[in-house]
Amino acid sequence: MPDLKTYLKRQQRMIDAALRRYLPRESARPATVHRAMRHPVFAGGKRLRPILCLAAAEACGGESADAVAPACALELIHTYSLVHDDLPCMDNDDLRRGHPTTHVVFGDNVAVLAGDGLLTEAFAIIAQAPECRRFKTRDYVTELAWASDSRRLIGGQILDLEGEGRDLTKAQLVRIHEAKTAALLTSSVRLGGMVANTTPERLEALSEFGKSLGLAFQVIDDILDVTQSTEQLGKTAGKDQAVSKATYPAILGLEKSRKEAQRLTRKALKALKPFGRKAGRLDQIAHYLLDREY
Repeated sequence: MPDLKTYLKRQQRMIDAALRRYLPRESARPATVHRAMRHPVFAGGKRLRPILCLAAAEACGGESADAVAPACALELIHTYSLVHDDLPCMDNDDLRRGHPTTHVVFGDNVAVLAGDGLLTEAFAIIAQAPECRRFKTRDYVTELAWASDSRRLIGGQILDLEGEGRDLTKAQLVRIHEAKTAALLTSSVRLGGMVANTTPERLEALSEFGKSLGLAFQVIDDILDVTQSTEQLGKTAGKDQAVSKATYPAILGLEKSRKEAQRLTRKALKALKPFGRKAGRLDQIAHYLLDREY
């Protein structure tokens, strides 16, 4: 089995190639919106959500190739949310993945429409995922919609905005990130399992893994925002503190936040026990995310 670094690069290449096929070409009319849509997608990024989707399919005995469509759909949902998140009316950031954000390059109005375009394309793409005995196209579409709706991704963003400048409890912070971050990560592994025709019991185990991993990911993200530089992160460091955003370090402190990330990662790994050695990649990715520096 290739080492994790080799595996991640190979899967990133697979996803990037598929995204280039799925998305309209820059020259397709109207070219402005298609250039704006491709700008944030191919500006870099770890491709975490699609890779988790592929690894979950493998853990359930499926093939990575069968999970490419949902994996790409997940990446487009994530990217659309970043495009809108960076807008001046939201978090107002001019740097993402080490590149100027979409609204900086194309203007606010085009950035809004580019995000809308990515969101719409995501559902067209996931509808192409192969059906299996237990799960049909409607199940894949419903899962993606569930993760992206006003109670999860969008709802989490609303709660995050409303929490700025307020003294939130840990429970309130967890509620924000269960919706804003963990829901899409959970659907990433669930969709991988679904295209692999996994059992209800294993799908539930993947849900537990995804939720805990998503929360751990957010804790580390909050820690990095106050400990790393803009150059290392590829986005503006210290932004959360500047707008008095509720974060794990702000509520728990750095040391307790690190322990919380470790606890959540252990919880995620415990959920993988039913898969045995087949979950090796998911296990490696969880450790990698815990130890990451950007």
